[in-house]
Amino acid sequence: MRASAESSPRAGRILDREALAAYRRRLRPLIEERLAARRGAAPVRREVLVCHGGACISCRAVPVADVLERAIAEAGLAGRVRVVRVGCMGLCDAGPLVLVTPDGVYYPRVTEELAHRIVDEHLEADQVIEEAELSWEGPGGETLRSREVPFFARQLKIALRNCGVIDPGSLEEYVAAEGFAALEKVLFDMTPEQVLDELKRAGLRGRGGAGFPAGLKWQFVRDAAGELKYVVCNADEGDPGAFMDRSILEGDPLSVVEAMTIAGKVIGSSQGYVYVRAEYPLAIERLEAALGAARDAGLLGRDILGSGYDFDLEIRIGAGAFVCGEETALMHSIEGKRGMPRPRPPFPAQKGLWNRPTLLNNVETWANVPPILLRGSAWYAGIGTRRSKGTKVFALAGAVRNTGLVEVPMGISLREVVEELGGGIRSGLPFKAAQSGGPSGGCVPASAADVPVDYESLQELGAIMGSGGLIVMDESTCMVELARFFMDFIVDESCGKCPPCRIGNKVMLNILERITRGEGTEEDLETLERLGEHIKLSSLCGLGQTGPNPVLSTLRHFRQEYEAHVRERRCPAGQCRALLTYTVLEEACNGCDLCAKACPAGAISGEIKHVHLIDQDACIHCGACLNACPSGAIQAQ
Repeated sequence: MRASAESSPRAGRILDREALAAYRRRLRPLIEERLAARRGAAPVRREVLVCHGGACISCRAVPVADVLERAIAEAGLAGRVRVVRVGCMGLCDAGPLVLVTPDGVYYPRVTEELAHRIVDEHLEADQVIEEAELSWEGPGGETLRSREVPFFARQLKIALRNCGVIDPGSLEEYVAAEGFAALEKVLFDMTPEQVLDELKRAGLRGRGGAGFPAGLKWQFVRDAAGELKYVVCNADEGDPGAFMDRSILEGDPLSVVEAMTIAGKVIGSSQGYVYVRAEYPLAIERLEAALGAARDAGLLGRDILGSGYDFDLEIRIGAGAFVCGEETALMHSIEGKRGMPRPRPPFPAQKGLWNRPTLLNNVETWANVPPILLRGSAWYAGIGTRRSKGTKVFALAGAVRNTGLVEVPMGISLREVVEELGGGIRSGLPFKAAQSGGPSGGCVPASAADVPVDYESLQELGAIMGSGGLIVMDESTCMVELARFFMDFIVDESCGKCPPCRIGNKVMLNILERITRGEGTEEDLETLERLGEHIKLSSLCGLGQTGPNPVLSTLRHFRQEYEAHVRERRCPAGQCRALLTYTVLEEACNGCDLCAKACPAGAISGEIKHVHLIDQDACIHCGACLNACPSGAIQAQ
């Protein structure tokens, strides 16, 4: 049910309050039908939701949805079953993911062959395909199926409430899911002061990393002098492996449109901008469609809902610089300048975009606003911890069995996220640590896994909440190499404007590279700590100020690994190749000569069908022999 001239009410004209109410009444039968289906009432109308997030599309979700539609039509079920192409469902490593509702049955890794079976067996014969259904082994050895599995059961979705549930291209479905009801309430039933009071009472904090109280930021911009003000959405999201904001824009773009329109009314702005990185083409496409549908329905543009309030949004596409996630660099980029941060104060609330007062939040923060205004601040404030309210979306990645997008209440323990939602460590090795907050975040050791995940607790451990990247590591991870990897990213992405970040982080990287080559000293560890603290205090923007975090947090929690590298010239995890010694296991060597052919240094000798030897003086520790050996005869220690 995509918005069109035929399906959208009064398309191309202003949608007044009465028309919006009539619009909802026409959608009420569908809502009631879904509720009746959940209660077990008959007849049951089914919907087959096919995940069309980026990960699932890359796994052939589009042809799977096409097959489902054709098979449903051929079976004569088109009047009772509908295929809906939805946004990200979260369980990204199980794509393409299909949900048959109201049955509540998930099918992971759906192929075109399985799509035919879903239609023939599940939709026609009412028989769940148990061997193909998403299942989980419970703590008592029992098999948990579909929505019982912890990955879904343990989540509380507020920002992601519509992702994986509605067609992101359908204005009708968004309205049916209480879309624009918060905007209607703000325009006709609330004063700006009441809206600000609700946000403050709710305790919503910015989800972009800093965690600044959202209501207070809105208040600053509203109170700032000047008639021309701007509303900005930060959808740059440059952290490697992070895709929280992208998934919301792909799966529920109208929630961001509605929230920014509300903000414009509250602070006195008529213009907003959504800054999206160019690497998000699907998010841009769906956001553009959402803006067009909202304008056609009179929910964006001039005289919104007949209220006399004008507000419009434009998309600005960034070139992918990590530093443009910093608010002042982002605004420079929107202005057409090079994305580089500037000193603060003045803060954007006083002088932001084109030196005008500017309200800037990230996508996840915006997505929380409509439900807070609809359900009330007390409801939202009742979720989470004393100082960290609500939920947080994490991009769960790394060594866990189940990678993807999760939204959990603030205060949940890291252990619960890893073991229950993540399904535990994939390799079977012990859980070692988790990197929270992206490349400029910090490591939380397994020994602190029971600490609540909130802003304050993570900061005490030397980590940060950040935008929500969460990379889980097992015992095979070298923490020194991990710190070097992230520092390499920070150095590469530095804008170079301030010396502490431009020079200091590069010096730290050089020291880490020496340590992983076995050339480090005890003094290097003291230098890393001293330099890291100096960079944090003196850098111009958040990128430099948080850049040393991976090094400082791993030094704090895993100092013994650093000491093994510099004192014993040994990598305990066996990951730093320069510190490994490669030898041949005589009983396993079949004399195939592949290792000798692969060695770039000519360090391996031996005749065909005879045991080979490695000259340790000539070996350059590249690992080529290990990769080439088909019989596992090469040993690295």
